[in-house]
Amino acid sequence: MTIEEPEPNPTTDHVVDWLEDSVSFFSSLLDDPYSGDISTCWWDQSQDAGHDFINTSTTSFNSSTTYCTNNITTSPPPADSVVPKNSPPSDSSNKRKAPDDQVLKASLSLHQRKSNGRRINKERDGDGVVQEVVAAKKSMGNKKSTGKATGNNGNNKEGRWAEQLLNPCAAAITAGNLSRVQHLLYVLHELASSTGDANHRLAAHGLRALTHHLSSSTSSSSPPIGNTTFASTEPRFFQRSLLKFYEVSPWFSFPNNIANASILQILSGESDQTRNLHILDIGVSHGVQWPTLLEALTRRSGGPPPLVRITVVSATIEAHQNTETPFSIGPPGDNFSSRLLAFAKSMNINLQIDKLDNYPLQNLDAHIINTSSDETLIVCAQFRLHHLNHNIPDERSAFFKALTSLEPKGVILGENNMDCSCSTCGDFATGFAQQVEYLWRFLDSTSSAFKGRESEERRVLEGEAAKAMTNPSEMNEGKDKWCERMRGAGFVGEILGEDAIDGARALLRKYDSNWEMRVEEKDRCVGLWWKGQPVSFCSLWKLNMKLEGS
Repeated sequence: MTIEEPEPNPTTDHVVDWLEDSVSFFSSLLDDPYSGDISTCWWDQSQDAGHDFINTSTTSFNSSTTYCTNNITTSPPPADSVVPKNSPPSDSSNKRKAPDDQVLKASLSLHQRKSNGRRINKERDGDGVVQEVVAAKKSMGNKKSTGKATGNNGNNKEGRWAEQLLNPCAAAITAGNLSRVQHLLYVLHELASSTGDANHRLAAHGLRALTHHLSSSTSSSSPPIGNTTFASTEPRFFQRSLLKFYEVSPWFSFPNNIANASILQILSGESDQTRNLHILDIGVSHGVQWPTLLEALTRRSGGPPPLVRITVVSATIEAHQNTETPFSIGPPGDNFSSRLLAFAKSMNINLQIDKLDNYPLQNLDAHIINTSSDETLIVCAQFRLHHLNHNIPDERSAFFKALTSLEPKGVILGENNMDCSCSTCGDFATGFAQQVEYLWRFLDSTSSAFKGRESEERRVLEGEAAKAMTNPSEMNEGKDKWCERMRGAGFVGEILGEDAIDGARALLRKYDSNWEMRVEEKDRCVGLWWKGQPVSFCSLWKLNMKLEGS
């Protein structure tokens, strides 16, 4: 459907206020990408945003309460019995015939059959790790949050105790080791906290994911309770949270900045500057990406294109999945289009916004998105395509075939860049460990971004990122495989121009010094790194004309 430009309405004063703030903010963002207060640009601030904008039906996690799923309850034992020295839990605890044990046994039996009898090396069970964690916990006086950003030991594996409990637990699930799973779930429950440092938060999110995974083996799957996500918030608070995240972290602002610069780079190479611009938006920006681009278009020699079209392919839960791509789904009632249309009108840009709701990416074609010969089509795919990676191979191939058939002038691809040393990442433990690594980098960087302070904005962003934990096979491909796939689809990497590189470098200076940018000459892409570890990459691709001519 096409979203028409709204008629003037005296009740939309907040939009006018947003426009006044946005013009100056987004104008300065391209020159000095961080000179404005991004949290004040989208609406007036007369209405306070806080708990009132959160759907309170979502239960928050608290380590002092009993943690439950549909079928499994894991109540912590007394403190002095959490970790027996150099031994598994006592026989008496394992011999209790609670209904929960029967469900857990059934779940593990199913996992064990799926693993074809493979056993996980006992060295991964981590008795020593558990003892060290609890000893450290006691030495700190059980302080779970200091209110200060300490960096959470960065990438020092010895200091990252949460994953040294979560990963052995996932390995025990895969191996069908009932007593070991119970033991580690109890310890995780004791240490997890949604308001502590990155380790405690990771333990909390990981514990939810593990118990959700176990319960889904014996009953119909439902999303794990406890996380506040985009979909459970009020639209105004959702946009406020997203903008606040752009303000304090480059997680999305950095690739979006490169994407916008890449679009301008493509347009500058067009011989006919009067052609319309059509952007196919397969991303997670929820409109936040585009005001800076629209403003930049007004600075072009000859002005903006006669018509700028943005076709947004929105996301919902895929029909064959019980999971959601993190950051892709906003709350019901969120509509950034009217604000964006009004913003464009204030800058004398003829903007048209179309939406494809819940449309399968592999079915995209020129007819569906209504392309025409008098426009420059550019595809901008950011942090959405990895959801296709682990699904049906034919579905993945169908998407790239559809992408090639559109014959775009350029494709901007931005994705998570997680190292992957496994060939298939097929078992639960391997995929789960990769998601733990991904969420650690997010939580660690977010802790620094918010300077260790608690806020509802931080809570909803972390809850959204934690969606990845319920789908451990989702993140099992990195930059190299993505570039290989693009080349196989008939595209060739394009070198990013100096404007894109310089703009990204200037933007990154506004954030925590642990962030860095790396230009990958081999694959002609730019990577975003946190504490020496890759987070994401952004790349520009064009159709290989040599292949077309052959």
